[in-house]
Amino acid sequence: MDRQFYLDLARTGLRMPIGADLVLHEQPNPDAIIRDGHALGKVVAEAARRYRTPLAFAHMDLQLEKAVLLEILGVPAPDIPLYHFSGDPGPEVVARVREGLRGSLNPALQAHIESVGYIARHTDLLPIGMTIGPFSLMTKLLKDPITPIYLAGSGMTAADDPDVALAERALELSLLIVLHSVAAQIQAGAKAIFMAEPAANVVYVSPKQIEDGSDIFERYPMAADRQVKALLDQHGVDLIFHCCGELNDYMVRQFTALRPVILSLGSSRKLWEDARIVPKDIVLYGNLPSKHFYSDAVISREQVERQACELLHRMADAGHPFILGSECDVLNVPGATAVIRGKVDAIVGCRC
Repeated sequence: MDRQFYLDLARTGLRMPIGADLVLHEQPNPDAIIRDGHALGKVVAEAARRYRTPLAFAHMDLQLEKAVLLEILGVPAPDIPLYHFSGDPGPEVVARVREGLRGSLNPALQAHIESVGYIARHTDLLPIGMTIGPFSLMTKLLKDPITPIYLAGSGMTAADDPDVALAERALELSLLIVLHSVAAQIQAGAKAIFMAEPAANVVYVSPKQIEDGSDIFERYPMAADRQVKALLDQHGVDLIFHCCGELNDYMVRQFTALRPVILSLGSSRKLWEDARIVPKDIVLYGNLPSKHFYSDAVISREQVERQACELLHRMADAGHPFILGSECDVLNVPGATAVIRGKVDAIVGCRC
């Protein structure tokens, strides 16, 4: 799409929570739906219609690519959620994963891809694919990702330290599976990809090292993300970039260098201040604290409405293209569905 399309959307005053998970868990059989591309596509379409947006965001499951990768490597399904590599598995594993991706796909990933195709073929909505960022996937594959990232930032290489070797191999594998997932979603008809890179933040990458001149942020998260962006550019597909982690201004500036059409940031950021460092042709999105919507004790519906109005007014004053929404996808929490849904409705319907 032309970048102007998203700028025009922002000018309409669009309010857009990412709510496919809420709609999914209204269904009697959500576990079956996430393995049925047609049914999952209907859920995605319903979420877009309900929240009055032309952008149909695929269901977000940031464990999906990890599951695909580890299934290829023979890790038993019950062990996958908590599985971590104990050492560098070696270059032969990269070849093994590449070969495995030529075979039949994990049913959930196949359904995810087919749901994008459903939106492209059967609706007038804009199909938005979804993936975890390669750096964030890498952190899910290591028990302790912080130490090797710090060591690499201090100048140690894979040849110097086995933990650095492990981190770099895990990042290589992560990039491989993310590129595969993105390419398949593009082939299915995605016009944009929402890439969630929540681990690219000050917890995993030392801001002190960056201040002292280390290029670790560029070499690890950004270099991998640039390869995803290159694939998107090759096919004329837009990037919607998301990071809900704790960030500094340097990191936000680095994200803008990827030239996303929309930059989605977490509630730790003040978007009206970020408007000073984000180019005017990148729409800022967010960033109401949807991770806390499950509890009225943490944030009430009235507080959501007040924060929404404050964001709308401050962003109008900043003069930056802006779409009001959630800080990430809004996850269903059993027992709190009605409470969460009321706060999501407040985003769409707040009157300021």
